[in-house]
Amino acid sequence: MVNRSLAESKFFNPLSSEYELFPRPSAPPSVDLSVVVPSYNEEERLPVMMEEALGFLEDKVTSHPDFTYEVIVVDDGSIDETTNVALKYAKEHTTDKVRVLTLEQNRGKGGAVRMGVLSCRGRRVLMADADGATKFSDVSRLDDKLNSLPDKKGVAIGSRAHLEQEAMAKRNFLRNLISKVFQMLVWMLCVRTIRDTQCGFKLFSRSEALTLFSTLHVERWAFDVELLYLAEQLKIPLIEVAVNWTEIDGSKLVPVFSWIQMGKDILLIRLRYMLGIWTARDAKKIQ
Repeated sequence: MVNRSLAESKFFNPLSSEYELFPRPSAPPSVDLSVVVPSYNEEERLPVMMEEALGFLEDKVTSHPDFTYEVIVVDDGSIDETTNVALKYAKEHTTDKVRVLTLEQNRGKGGAVRMGVLSCRGRRVLMADADGATKFSDVSRLDDKLNSLPDKKGVAIGSRAHLEQEAMAKRNFLRNLISKVFQMLVWMLCVRTIRDTQCGFKLFSRSEALTLFSTLHVERWAFDVELLYLAEQLKIPLIEVAVNWTEIDGSKLVPVFSWIQMGKDILLIRLRYMLGIWTARDAKKIQ
């Protein structure tokens, strides 16, 4: 398992004004669903996402009283008020339902998601972006598809592939070209079974989530590619599910530069696994 510093393994309880320990990854699950929300300088966009997510989850509790959940907001070293915004929800809903994991330094989206997953209590784990670009209620679609897999275990991946033509019509030629080159690199070098690797809306069964994130090396934007590459190598069932998605202003991706960096990371992912510097055998040991 990934080592965590003492500071990173605690969350602040605004009701008691004390810090409490997150459970260890080896602890048995105690809630039905954990929602991990990586957040970097998201004080403006996070409230919209949290209101939608908590509204949906509380409605589900009302209709299914046995259903339990937690939302873990991982503040990835923000320099704004992201943590304080998230703590307001922890105070309103209690830390049994909302917990805030504040990282002292920025680790990248992959690193933030990993820390959240390894701190969660859920039988299933949802990765959801703080911008609220994906309609949160689509988690029901992912859940249904995950239930259709053998032993109800695997990864259900939210996909925007069905919206590709519409998105391309709105972008300029250069962005479309870079996007196509990126997709081609992913298909050629790493992931063959999933068309949209980058959608930030993925649902995992607990054992698969802990296996994959405990082995993950890439901490920035290309982490999704390594995650799904590992899943393919381990023959973890993957299923792609169309979701509703709307582009939200305020993306942390820097056009062109970020895509080039991600392309470089994909090449390095493939190279390091080919040379045995990284190995899927590490994940098999965890399994």
